[in-house]
Amino acid sequence: MLLRSREQGLKNAYLLTLGAAPLFLIANISPFLVLELPGGAQSSRLLSASWALLEYEMPVVGLLILFLTFLAPVTVLSVDLLVLGPLSHGRRLPGAAPLFRWVEHIRPWAMLDVYLLGILVAYVKLRDMASIAFGPGFFAFLGSLLLLVAADAVLEPGQVWERFGRQTRAVLGTLRVCGGTLGCRVCRQLLRVPPVRGPRNPRCPRCGAPVHRRTPDSLSRSWAYLLAAVALYVPANILPVMTVTYLGRVQSNTILSGVQELARTGMWPLALLVFFASFVVPIMKMIGLAYLLLSVQRGWHGAPAARTRLHRLIGYLGRWSMIDVFVVGLLAALVTAGNLATIVPGLGAAAFALVVVLTMLASDSFDSRLIWDAPGETDARPAQA
Repeated sequence: MLLRSREQGLKNAYLLTLGAAPLFLIANISPFLVLELPGGAQSSRLLSASWALLEYEMPVVGLLILFLTFLAPVTVLSVDLLVLGPLSHGRRLPGAAPLFRWVEHIRPWAMLDVYLLGILVAYVKLRDMASIAFGPGFFAFLGSLLLLVAADAVLEPGQVWERFGRQTRAVLGTLRVCGGTLGCRVCRQLLRVPPVRGPRNPRCPRCGAPVHRRTPDSLSRSWAYLLAAVALYVPANILPVMTVTYLGRVQSNTILSGVQELARTGMWPLALLVFFASFVVPIMKMIGLAYLLLSVQRGWHGAPAARTRLHRLIGYLGRWSMIDVFVVGLLAALVTAGNLATIVPGLGAAAFALVVVLTMLASDSFDSRLIWDAPGETDARPAQA
């Protein structure tokens, strides 16, 4: 991976994150969306989707949304402030390196950008049912998201790791491998390994991450997550993701029927977005992951660079499939006017949420370095784990 150096990037990222913090606080305590129904007004806040799903006895999805839209973003924001603040002034917080290493694993699960698209889809679905308006919490949320995206754009993690230790060929100690140079998968530190047998799980001297020639059990764990996702994909598309009751009429919606509804109302751009994110992307992820796993197990040589790019693309697109799950939570939180209008989440939403999580875990478990190995080299050899 090639790194770019930006002047003042670390300090600018800290200032942008500092500006996002109070806005995110306001987004959590102010009304997000306000829906005017004949039975009265309904308002929601950032955490309303999580609480609504918990009330409908869907704890797995409710807690998942709570983690993706609140706990993970708050953790990332807090750690970035704790780490980047002192570093931008030439100081270092004790224990900052392992803290920053830990939050890098959580960062992809902070899905505020995906949640924003879910809010827009929910807004379009509800505007034909009743009058709906954005509250001050939404605009605070939008401001915090823009600042965090800008901070992400100017911050180069390599610059942070350079403050913890210059890029050198640090001596790793001893490892069950015949000498040479390894690279830490977290901080990209180059590690020189003496040709001596020794402990199996040494740690990077800069970030403290465990260092392996290849990630142990990478293929078996990826296959397990992928097969579980495939098993849940059929019920995720057959079972209703929500049941809508409006003026005495009851209608159950699946993922595809929700896309058709958006298309019928003339919202073709949003319909295509939801269709791509919720139907095409999961299928392509599962097919792509199966292809990558088989290519390594079969020792295929063709196009290793293209296969590596495919793995990165799968990792990037995977999180965007959560749009439909967020929409269901938002609608369930807003529309609760008894027999007049009610939206109840269905088991299809729970199954689909698990599909998204499992495919993300499958992609994260796959060690792309296996693509570049010689035929027959896999992570199954314990002497080189």
